[in-house]
Amino acid sequence: MKLRTLLMGAIASTAFAPMVMADGHEGERGRDGEVKIIYWQAPSILNPYLSGGTKDLESASLVLEPMGRYDETGALVPYLAAEIPTVENGGVSEDLTSITWKIADGMQWSDGTPVTSADLVFTAEYCMHPEGGCAQASKFDGVSSVEAIDDMTVKVTFSEAKPNPYGPFMGAQSPILQKAQFADCLGAKAPECTEANFNPIGTGPFTVTEFRPNDVITMAANENFRHEGKPAFASLTFKGGGDAVAAGRAVMETGEFDYAWNMQLAPDVLAKMAEAGKGTPISAFGTLVERIEMNMTNPSPDLPEGERSTVAHPHPILSDFNVRKALSMAIDRPLLVEVGYGQAGRPTCNLVPAPALYASDNTECLTQDIEGAKALLEEAGWTDTDGDGVREKDGMKLSLLYQTSTNAVRQDFQALIKDWWSQIGVETELRNLDASVFFGGDPGSPDTFQKFYADVEMYANNFDGTDPQAYLSAYRCGNEPKPSSQWQGENINRFCNEEYDTLLDELSRTGELDKRGEIAKRLNEIITKDTMTIVPLVDRGRVSAASNTLGGVILNTWDSELWNVADWYRMK
Repeated sequence: MKLRTLLMGAIASTAFAPMVMADGHEGERGRDGEVKIIYWQAPSILNPYLSGGTKDLESASLVLEPMGRYDETGALVPYLAAEIPTVENGGVSEDLTSITWKIADGMQWSDGTPVTSADLVFTAEYCMHPEGGCAQASKFDGVSSVEAIDDMTVKVTFSEAKPNPYGPFMGAQSPILQKAQFADCLGAKAPECTEANFNPIGTGPFTVTEFRPNDVITMAANENFRHEGKPAFASLTFKGGGDAVAAGRAVMETGEFDYAWNMQLAPDVLAKMAEAGKGTPISAFGTLVERIEMNMTNPSPDLPEGERSTVAHPHPILSDFNVRKALSMAIDRPLLVEVGYGQAGRPTCNLVPAPALYASDNTECLTQDIEGAKALLEEAGWTDTDGDGVREKDGMKLSLLYQTSTNAVRQDFQALIKDWWSQIGVETELRNLDASVFFGGDPGSPDTFQKFYADVEMYANNFDGTDPQAYLSAYRCGNEPKPSSQWQGENINRFCNEEYDTLLDELSRTGELDKRGEIAKRLNEIITKDTMTIVPLVDRGRVSAASNTLGGVILNTWDSELWNVADWYRMK
């Protein structure tokens, strides 16, 4: 069995060269003053191992870096590594049971100390600690050991052949932590290390000057950054909060900010903003899917704290497959796309919509069927016996709490879906929560999407790179957020299926690309079609906005959107 570089796309073997300006001369570091970024979902932590929120991962990526990243085409490129390990260059063993990373010469932390193999070994220990609640645990799925060969080399060994060995230390979701800073933050102590989690020492182009959670981050150019003349900006302001409308206006209408993330706005709204001439929307399709997650556990506040939304208590309504299927059948996905995204969206039935190798032909959900949904519920014994428009069964009303983050498009979706569900006899209470809280990782908050104190919830996320193995592994039995994991974990809907886990194991052993595609498609269909614990809605193109004076921006749907911020500059 031989690793194919095609598995992960073309691999670049050398680090990025220093940026050359249009006039052919390299500039000085910090020459362009300040750059201002706005994310309407405000970061709450700068440690991606303690949050699954995109806004936390991407803000942290300005400071913390992995050994390698994915570029805008999905190709692997080295960052802290001397090169991307492959079978061909000897970095991946012929039997695919190990991958060996070599740190490039001269890599330094922002405090001037060298990056060593001890930092990589520690990072693995940090995320793999059984009491740490690592939000990126699937990146280390199947790892049996991580050992330092010498000061610059680390060998990751897997319990069995790993055709896709680029989990640990690859991409924005798996950066390197400095051992010296986080040494006392293992296990249950991880969320208590506020100073480290808010002000991480990194290798990226910027360092943290001040972090105000759920508000603003100020940063300064990293004077020890490895590339001469980078970053072009002396300081960076990262503003969080507000809404997508305000963020879009701040870039495209007023010019107050240089870059705005996630323009989750109706197409006509975006077009109107762009007419002001200060900035331009930029977009690209990747693997970002807006979906509804069905809670397979009981979130009732009548249960003792620590038992709500845990596998000890199955959901009294949504454990019925017929209910889940009827809820999906009632949704008009093409209309959702028209209302919310226009050309920047496509209706989908898949959690993994791309690359084509892994995208199922599953299209059954694309046609709304209100009457069919009614008949299904009726046949399953959910009937409206008292004529109030709400079905019931065994004395229980078909009533659901539906939550999501605060955003105009998401609230439009909630209103439409509530109406469709009411047509089939489902009573729906809507809740929207501030995105900084909803996508935050505070284990003490009752309002995070991980804790899932609702019946259904809607959000979007995606996976880095082009291979969905780690993403699909999130839904393995036991990977659900729970008190013992500090309410971290990626199996948000508490799904558990023996066939699914068996196929995950098979995927991890399979190297032949077409076969990997078949297995991934089957995994997708189990959770979206066979069990409908996830109800995909829209394959969302990622849309952001950049100032017309900001150069070097390349939108990347396969890694952090801020992956190449070191290359940004001010156009004269």
